[in-house]
Amino acid sequence: MHWLNAIAVVILVTSGWRIYNATGFLGFSIPRSITLGGWLGGALQWHFAAMWLLTANGALYLLTNLLSGRLRSQFFPISPKQLLLDLSAALKGKLSHADPRHYNSVQRLAYIFVMLDCLLLVLSGLVLWKSVQFPLLRECLGGYEGARYIHFYAMSALCAFVVVHVVMVALVPRTLLAMLRGH
Repeated sequence: MHWLNAIAVVILVTSGWRIYNATGFLGFSIPRSITLGGWLGGALQWHFAAMWLLTANGALYLLTNLLSGRLRSQFFPISPKQLLLDLSAALKGKLSHADPRHYNSVQRLAYIFVMLDCLLLVLSGLVLWKSVQFPLLRECLGGYEGARYIHFYAMSALCAFVVVHVVMVALVPRTLLAMLRGH
């Protein structure tokens, strides 16, 4: 599930950048060489295909983790005191990674953030895709334009998470082996 999500996110981000370039509502553009789709219609097709992959895979991931109890056992509770201690240790480069199967408080918070961020991306994406069919959701997100900004900034937050995630894997390379093996 991890690698399917990674593939879906790369496709979504690069096609989303091409879609963004068609509007440029923030006043800048993304270099065309790092976008996917070639033209707006092609980018939309890539985006919708990857959207279904991420949504289905994410829903299966969430359902599996909820039913198995893994969500509760791996990600909760998060103690504010332990979070501050782990964050301090992480900033000093002294965070222990003795057992990659157990997440520290910073990792727990980061993974919960990513799950909630993906939910926000899906909800704001629904408004952008089918605005008329989701009027209440559209209004809750500040209208179509509000959903557009939310979608862009939530995507940016997901990209930031991915960068930090890759850097952390590079700093603790044995975690990559666990990810490749699937446990």
